[in-house]
This record gives sequence, structure tokens and C-alpha cells, in this order.
Amino acid sequence: MLAPEVDQPAFRARIHPIGVETYHRLGEIGHIGERTELIRGAIIDQMPRTPLHSSIVQLLHAHFVASLPPGYHARPEQPLTFAESEPEPDLAVVKGALPDYFTAHPSTAALVIEVCVSSAALDRIKLGVYAEAGVAECWLILAEERVVERHSEPQGTAYQRVERITFPATLESTVFPGLALPPAGLFPG
Repeated sequence: MLAPEVDQPAFRARIHPIGVETYHRLGEIGHIGERTELIRGAIIDQMPRTPLHSSIVQLLHAHFVASLPPGYHARPEQPLTFAESEPEPDLAVVKGALPDYFTAHPSTAALVIEVCVSSAALDRIKLGVYAEAGVAECWLILAEERVVERHSEPQGTAYQRVERITFPATLESTVFPGLALPPAGLFPG
């Protein structure tokens, strides 16, 4: 548990962020666990995966595998390497084939999906990281609310357009016309 002083601006200003290369080295020598992400130079523990979270990610992955155009593939819960961050989105759609990433993780994605069960606050912070890395579209699946947010038109560290629907309504991807979410059965009940 971190000391309460960490939340103080004077303390925070003196925290030394780490880079992606250092993050990788710390992982290689076992100083950090596998369930972490690097967000803006800070190592963040990932939230535990609930059954609802895992089921939605699996349903989305199956839906995307069957629906993506040639030349793209879906990466479930795998890293994207940016300048000072290495998030692991629940699902990322990237250009190219699997062998294209044998030596390095993708440095951007066409579409990222984050499934939020108890992680909405952190996932909203990650939106800025995705926008800054040029991810054209980001979906937040607010599972407990049965809501889908589509964030598009990245500019700087923010998305300029946000659309929010409540299930069973749906939105179509701006990047992949014809690809609509959520597919039937995405939410329980």
C-alpha cells in the first residue's frame, strides 16, 4: 500500500517515471509481476479479471476474428508499446499478420476495446494514452451499466467525439464500416 503522501503534488512532482526499456528489463529480472502495465512512466497493477470481464473479452474476440477485414487481426490482452506507456488493452485490432510482431509489439492500433467491470477510472486515463498514440477508435464497454462508449477522432491526448449507447442499441465502428458492437449476447440476461 502506498503512503498517503504519494497523492500530494509536492511528492508526486519528485517521482521518477521509468521508460519502456527499463520496464521490460524489470520484468525480465523478475522485479515486477506479469499482471502490470506501464502507463505514462508508472507501473500499474492490472485489475483482477472477473468472470464477467473474461467472458465479454472472449465474446468480443470471437466476434472480431469472424468480422475483421483481411490485413487486420485482433490481439486479446496483449501489449501495445508507445513512447512512455505499454498498456495491455482487453482487445486491440492491429494492421498486419501475427508474424509481423515476433520482434516488437505494435506501436499503435486501429481500434482498442477496454472492458470496464471495476476499472473504469483507470481505463478513462488510458484513453488519453491511446489518443496520443494515434489509436483511431477506442470502445469502453461499461459492463455493469450495459453501456458502450465509442471514442473517435483522436487529437493530442483526447478524443474529440464520444458517443454513448445503452444495450440493446448498437454503434458501428468508424474504422471498420459494417462492424457493429455489441454483438448479441454480449451482456448477461
